[in-house]
Amino acid sequence: MSINWNDYRKDLLGNIGELAAEIPETMKGYKLLADSANKQGILDKKTQELISLAVAVTTRCDGCISIHTNEALKAGASKQEISAALAVAISLNAGAALVYSSHVIDAIGESH
Repeated sequence: MSINWNDYRKDLLGNIGELAAEIPETMKGYKLLADSANKQGILDKKTQELISLAVAVTTRCDGCISIHTNEALKAGASKQEISAALAVAISLNAGAALVYSSHVIDAIGESH
């Protein structure tokens, strides 16, 4: 399956706009949260977007991938830097599978 990410992002933002009209207070809260994520100015925009992409992949959020890929590129991230962030996401997902595999070992132990 191939997604046209530009069309997807446009449609997504349109749908979010409609949702915002229905639940303005919730969207105001979301915007406050999103805008405050880097108010401290500690992370530069590119680093913040690279983290956002890694999180987007681990949470399987297509909309987040579309928006934050676009923002990362606008912030000057290279394909190589984006790929490095994705490598972190991949290793984290593998690590999470490893950690949760230990729960299976515990469950086996308790089943005997």
